[in-house]
Amino acid sequence: MKILVLNCGSSSVKYKLIDTSNEKALAEGGVEKIGLPDGFLKYKKNDGEKAIKQLGLVDHKGAVKAVLDILTDPVDGCIKSYSEIDAVGHRVVHGAEKFSKSVLLTDEVIQQVKDCYDLAPLHNPANVTGIEAVEEILPGIKQVGVFDTAFHQTMPAKSFMYALPYKFYKEDGVRRYGFHGTSHRYVSQRVCEILGCDITKKKIITCHIGNGGSITAVEFGKSVDTSMGLTPTEGLMMGTRVGDVDPGALTFIMKKHNLSADDLQKIINKESGMLGISGVSSDMREIDTAIREGNERAKLGLEMYKQRIIKHIGAYAAEMGGVDIIVFTGGVGENQADVRADVCRPLGFIGVQLDEALNAKTRGTETVISTPESKVAVVVVPTDEELMIARDTAALVK
Repeated sequence: MKILVLNCGSSSVKYKLIDTSNEKALAEGGVEKIGLPDGFLKYKKNDGEKAIKQLGLVDHKGAVKAVLDILTDPVDGCIKSYSEIDAVGHRVVHGAEKFSKSVLLTDEVIQQVKDCYDLAPLHNPANVTGIEAVEEILPGIKQVGVFDTAFHQTMPAKSFMYALPYKFYKEDGVRRYGFHGTSHRYVSQRVCEILGCDITKKKIITCHIGNGGSITAVEFGKSVDTSMGLTPTEGLMMGTRVGDVDPGALTFIMKKHNLSADDLQKIINKESGMLGISGVSSDMREIDTAIREGNERAKLGLEMYKQRIIKHIGAYAAEMGGVDIIVFTGGVGENQADVRADVCRPLGFIGVQLDEALNAKTRGTETVISTPESKVAVVVVPTDEELMIARDTAALVK
C-alpha cells in the first residue's frame, strides 16, 4: 500500500509517501510559511537532489494540494495520479484519554479531536485543518489519526496524576499525558528487534532528546512513566522550553513583573531552556560553537541540559527496579556523541559501560554503543515516526 503521512502544524505541512510493502519512502518534504506571501515547498527530486518551489500565499488546503501535485508531477513525481494513494495517516498531537491507539478518522472522531483543542491549542486545530483539507481534495479517501499521547495511556494513575485537588482531573482533565509517544513506541520496538530480544520481558528507557525532548520508562512493552506532562513543557530542559520548574517560581515572576497567563506561556515555551540560559541559541550546534569560544552561560546551559537527562534516567531505573536497555534517539540523541557520553558516564552504578570509541564515531545510525560487558545495553536508534504512522494506517484500512 502507498500511504501518505502528513504532519500538519500551524504554519507547515510535512509529508512522506511510504510504500508499506517494503517500508521505503518514495518521497518526502514539506510546505513552510503557510499563510505568508513567501510560502514554499521543499522536496527531494527523483535523483535525490533537494529542490524548492515558491508557492506564495497558501492556506492548508493549498499546501496539501501542492504536496499532491509534486507527488504526481511528470518530472519530479513518483506516482501518476492521486488514485495511487491508498490512505492518509495523520500525526495528531493530543488525544487526551479518548484515544489509546490509532483510529480511522470519522466525523465522530474528528469532533473528539476538536474537544481536545483546549489541551493542545497550537497543535490540534492545525492537525484537524490538515484532515479536512485532505477530505476536500480527496473525498472519500480513508484517513487515520495517530496520536502522540496514545502510547502513554498505559501509565498507571500514580504516574499520570498530579497532586492537585482531584476536581481538576475529573472536571478539566488535568493530568500527565506525555508526548513523542509514536517515537517512543517505535524505538522501543525497534531496539528489541536489533538486539533480538522480547520486548515483553525487558525494562527500557527511551530518550528522545533534541530541541524538544522527553524520556519514557517502557516496562515490558508498555509506557509506565514519561517526562512530559499535561503539555510538552514539563520534564527535560529543552531548546526553548523550561522543563521542570517550581510552580511557585512562576507565580512569583507573574506577580513581580505583572505578567498575564499568555505572557508566561511565551516565556516558558519560547524564551526558556537552552536559549534562556545561554542567551545564544536553542540550536546545539551554535551552543557548541559558543562553548568553544569561552561562553560560560552556554557551558552552563549544556551542563544543565545533560544533568536533567541523567536525573530522569536514574529515576526511571529506580521506578522500574532496574533497566535492561537505554535508547538514544532524536536530533541530539542520534547525533551528539559527547552528550551521550556525558550522560552515560555517571550511570556506571547501574551497570552502564559505554564503548567510548564506538560512541564517538556513531552518528544517526542504528548502533549498540555499550561494551559487551555492560549490564545495560545502550543503543542509538534513529526514530521513524512516519513509518510507524504508515504501519498503523495500513493496518487499519486493510
